[in-house]
Amino acid sequence: MTLFDLAGKTAIITGSSRGIGKAIAERFAEHGARVVISSRKAAACEAVAAEINGRYGPGRAIAVPANISSKDDLQRLVDETRHALGPVIDVLVCNAASNPYYGPLADITDDQFSKILGNNIIANNWLISMVVPGMIERRDGSVIIISSIGGLRGSPIIGAYCISKAADMQLARNLAVEYGPHNVRVNCIAPGLIKTDFAKALWEDPQGLAERTATTPLRRIGEPDEIAGAAVFLASKAGSFVTGQNIVIDGGVTI
Repeated sequence: MTLFDLAGKTAIITGSSRGIGKAIAERFAEHGARVVISSRKAAACEAVAAEINGRYGPGRAIAVPANISSKDDLQRLVDETRHALGPVIDVLVCNAASNPYYGPLADITDDQFSKILGNNIIANNWLISMVVPGMIERRDGSVIIISSIGGLRGSPIIGAYCISKAADMQLARNLAVEYGPHNVRVNCIAPGLIKTDFAKALWEDPQGLAERTATTPLRRIGEPDEIAGAAVFLASKAGSFVTGQNIVIDGGVTI
């Protein structure tokens, strides 16, 4: 198990009070990491941190609520992590994202489009820029951006979200080039349709779910925990020669 060992490592996971982020935090803790649970609502973060500490021992998780749309909140997330767990942040998972609009791009409001681009791209770059200097100093670190297969395809329903997720893939490639000489890796994971509250509008509709299931080779949608294993791989020694990549986990939809 040493290939996937995260013992002694500290990881920040945004959007980790539920769904994919929570699953990643739980698996990181299972593999030995200390994890920072972060989302907008403090109570939700504290509940997940308590659950992880109850399962894996005191001090394995802390809660630091933050709104990704606020640069000050993100800086406080980094500062409080370092104050509580020490100066070293080994792994950053940018999982939190926004999608306030479903429909054609012609009808999206400027505020909705700006929110999607700001939270899904700009905020990721903010947070990465806050954490990476310490990784560069130590010549070690892993940054993981949770993108989406939407970034590989067009959509008549979530086009703006898809545009932002394609940009995340390029953000990972570009930062991998910039930070690679310092032994800091940056990668994306692109999930397909996963059974989360965030994607509920896509899987709750029986007809839409039936259509997606019928065109998925595995004939089902995914579960949050099925994304977590790839994050453990990218955060650990197992993924030490992987950077700038986009790992697709979609049950075969994009093939």
